[in-house]
Amino acid sequence: MTTSNRNIAARMGHWSAQHRKLAIWGWLGATVVIFALGTIAGTKTLKPEDTGVGESGRVDKLLGREFETPAGERVMIQSSTLKASSPAFKAVIVDAVSRFKGMENVAAVDSPLEPENSNLISPDGRTALVDLEIAGDPDKAVDKIGPIADEVKAAAAAHAGYDIESFGVTADDQLNGAFSDALKKAGVLSIPITLVILLVAFGALVAAGIPLFLALTAVLGTMGLLAIISRVFALDQDISAIVLLIGLAVGVDYSMFYLKREREERAKGRSEEAALEVAMATSGRSVLISGLTVMIAMAGMFLTGDPTFAGFGLATMTVVAVAVLGSLTVLPALLSWLGDRVDKGRVPFVSRLQRRDGEGRFWSAILGPVLRHPWIAATAAASFLIVLALPALGMKLAQPGPETFPQDLPAMKTYNKLQQAFPGGEVPAAVVIKAPDVTTPQMQEAIGQLKWRALVYAGMREPIITDVNDAKTVAVISIPVPNKATDERATAALASLRDEVLPTTIGRLGDDVEYGVTGFTAQSVDFNDLMKSKAPLVFGFVLLFAFILLLLTFRSIVIPIKAILLNLLSVFAAYGVLVLIFQGGYGKDILGFTYEEGVVAFLPIFLFVILFGLSMDYHVFILSRVRESYDDGLSTEDAVAHGIKVTAGVVTSAAIVMVFVFSVFGTLNILFLKEFGIGLAVAILLDATIVRAVLLPATMKLLGDWNWYLPSWLEWLPKIGHEEQVPEAPAATPTT
Repeated sequence: MTTSNRNIAARMGHWSAQHRKLAIWGWLGATVVIFALGTIAGTKTLKPEDTGVGESGRVDKLLGREFETPAGERVMIQSSTLKASSPAFKAVIVDAVSRFKGMENVAAVDSPLEPENSNLISPDGRTALVDLEIAGDPDKAVDKIGPIADEVKAAAAAHAGYDIESFGVTADDQLNGAFSDALKKAGVLSIPITLVILLVAFGALVAAGIPLFLALTAVLGTMGLLAIISRVFALDQDISAIVLLIGLAVGVDYSMFYLKREREERAKGRSEEAALEVAMATSGRSVLISGLTVMIAMAGMFLTGDPTFAGFGLATMTVVAVAVLGSLTVLPALLSWLGDRVDKGRVPFVSRLQRRDGEGRFWSAILGPVLRHPWIAATAAASFLIVLALPALGMKLAQPGPETFPQDLPAMKTYNKLQQAFPGGEVPAAVVIKAPDVTTPQMQEAIGQLKWRALVYAGMREPIITDVNDAKTVAVISIPVPNKATDERATAALASLRDEVLPTTIGRLGDDVEYGVTGFTAQSVDFNDLMKSKAPLVFGFVLLFAFILLLLTFRSIVIPIKAILLNLLSVFAAYGVLVLIFQGGYGKDILGFTYEEGVVAFLPIFLFVILFGLSMDYHVFILSRVRESYDDGLSTEDAVAHGIKVTAGVVTSAAIVMVFVFSVFGTLNILFLKEFGIGLAVAILLDATIVRAVLLPATMKLLGDWNWYLPSWLEWLPKIGHEEQVPEAPAATPTT
């Protein structure tokens, strides 16, 4: 095949193979340099006030501009027998206040013994709060909390019989540490698990190391790129978890597709160069199309209007693009350099199980009955997936609150005590009022009415705390919600506050007064509303562009329609499993969680775009082989049988890698990571087994040549069809 007849993937691969030293060392050098530059630049993360949406997001931005909320630490003093009014309890409070007043990093101390701070004593009188304001930049408060935490411990040691603990900046520090530890655990476990599965898949250490090499360099390069990009487009602090997950998934997938095809062609008797040329023209092209499909799906996250989602979309698109680039450049260069040495380091016993012709024994045995009885196979598979998907109809979206955080952390134990003493006090609704002067008598009267009505009509609680900025233009009234921050009572209270209390109090002061509600409950409600309103737009975008890409790739209107239906089946089946587990509570003791109030609100859209993209990886890879066989003269049935037999092994191996890697996230003690990992693992498992090995071949057998139907009025579409296989090529001497 001449250079001009090669597709772009083949041309890129051919150049890299002919300039393999430049390709290999250039890739490594670029990865190291970009990662180093990114490390030096640092990743700029989204500020909390820039992550919100809806009314709460608008109010958070207002606070970020005009009201610098100082960092705070709340010291709890609790007795099981005495009340704060007793002399002994008062003496403990006085001692605690005196300890903190003289500290360098404490700007202010609010004592519950001051008349204006009586709301810092719980209704039962057995818990008192000493509020501390941390001096300086709130973003750097965590660096100053150490001496304060030490003083809290000293006070506790000095007053046996009292629980003296703190919550605030220390909680943020502990939670960030727990999240970081969870990600480290996932990373540490994911890499050896991936290597073991690849060793079983390839039976040789060198071959197993290549996909891992590509995946890890893609992840490192992407982290460097994202750090540089974040100087302009700030990203969520959790972005590294997504990059690791998706980078491992697609990096391993693409390498396996390429490497398996090259080994298969060598087994047919082709020379090293000719086998690589075939892999470039076929698997390379599949990788390019798969990558474009995944990136299109990920682009749907930009349509949510949520800055965190936009960052996730950018990160996933970047890591997929880097993995595709590596697959089309450094991968063929490595394979050209290694040649048959790719099979070095054979693993005893495992290597004997390998079939170099590419056909898998297990799936070959499954495929026979499926193609002999396609109606039965298709009906059984579809019915199974539909039954799994049915619980998704009852899906409830939830924004899990502190009750879902790791409960073994000292800060969370303190939080639970505070929540019992002051229900809703640690996650209050925050009413924000902006006016020319928030201290006027009219404004103070309206704020007084607001507090009274919030307690009487909205069912909210004490203590209500008011803060005013130095310019006296912004007031923040913190009002504890009835109970948990995200339960039905809190949501109803928020609705009453927004729709009834505020319009009849602050809303009557004139057009120059701006107001709104933020806080955990408000942010949760606003985010859920956004996801519900944007879901049809995101789904429609992903489905439309996936349809167009598959239409152009396979020049068939049936293939994209069927691909979309099959992918939707696997996605909604995964939704159903999530509902069964995280709403129904099935398996909660095994998985280690207690929260059953709904599926984390961001997951349905997030899982959809990721799963749709990853599922298309398999679909494009399998159908490319089927279409290739069909174009070579085989009947549709024979092409389906051959295409799936030679791809089932690599698809299964790639899916097992992803299932195990995602399952690692399912073992973590952070709820949204647990749901995310389990949802991905279930969906990939269903997709690689029920959908690709049963439903896909059965429906293709039933449709026959209709699989390739293209209406005459679409014949004008550009032809980007499959290349013919590369003939035996003479040995070439690579340039250096």
